[in-house]
Amino acid sequence: MSLSEIEIFQIFEKTGALLQGHFLLTSGRHSNVYFQCAKVLQYPEYTELVCSNIVEHFKSYDIDTVIAPAIGGIVVGQEVARQLKKRFIFAEREDKALTLRRGFTLSEGEKVLVCEDVVTTGGSVFEVIDIVKNAGAQVAGVGFIVDRSNGKVDFGFPQFSTMKMEAVSFTADECELCKKGIPVVKPGSKKIK
Repeated sequence: MSLSEIEIFQIFEKTGALLQGHFLLTSGRHSNVYFQCAKVLQYPEYTELVCSNIVEHFKSYDIDTVIAPAIGGIVVGQEVARQLKKRFIFAEREDKALTLRRGFTLSEGEKVLVCEDVVTTGGSVFEVIDIVKNAGAQVAGVGFIVDRSNGKVDFGFPQFSTMKMEAVSFTADECELCKKGIPVVKPGSKKIK
């Protein structure tokens, strides 16, 4: 069952996953809006429903494995892989770079779907794409829940998001919330200095 963007947005509101305030994003940019996908993904029924949109989009693609960056993309990737009945692996940070650990590998020619929870600049996804390419595997596509760029980030492969919206973000130097002295909060999983 595919959900509309409005239905997905309502799930975000219902679970308290759409936050308003002053946030430091994984990209290092600041925003007054934050999508805390973990608040949606804590409910298996919502995880299954939201991820089914990604599965529906990519079900006709030739996919061997699903990969995601830790930590936000892990639940999304696992659920997409479960529904597609494919292997799932994840990349995690080591010395500030995403890498495959825990004995995970990709093979030459393996077709891989990259999954993520939220994309703002796409930095983590681009890193995972590089991991796939460097292993000699092929990127089949990129699926994610929230596209904060409203389609502006192009990964160079078929891509699909369940929800697109333009969520304004700023560099710290140009952030009006910083200029007003409003404290910044870092609610995500990646440590930023």
